[in-house]
Amino acid sequence: QVQLVESGGGLVQPGGSLRLSCEASGLPVDYYAIAWFRQAPGKEREAVSCVSDNERNPFYSDSVKGRFTISRNEAKNIVYLQMNDLKPEDTAVYYCTVTVTYYYCSNLERHYDYWGQGTQVTVSS
Repeated sequence: QVQLVESGGGLVQPGGSLRLSCEASGLPVDYYAIAWFRQAPGKEREAVSCVSDNERNPFYSDSVKGRFTISRNEAKNIVYLQMNDLKPEDTAVYYCTVTVTYYYCSNLERHYDYWGQGTQVTVSS
């Protein structure tokens, strides 16, 4: 059974940093494309970042490029999202997700098969 559990969210001031973790069980994080999505109040869920062994470079949305970094710890089977220089517009629930159907990153929700429960990130002074 595949399970994804996010952690690391919280309240942070603008300019601060957080590191989100996605602990996976039931599949190896280094074999499939794993992504982070986020959903802000009143907005659609959007892709933030994705990593896959079949892609040369990880994907980042334009809004987080240069500030967020996705990485994997294969020994612990955890995917991280390091978020620096956080802005109020980064406030959202962040979800970890994996596709076992596609071998490449996608920014479409429907391409992903398993989702975590989400972790709240609030950026406010």
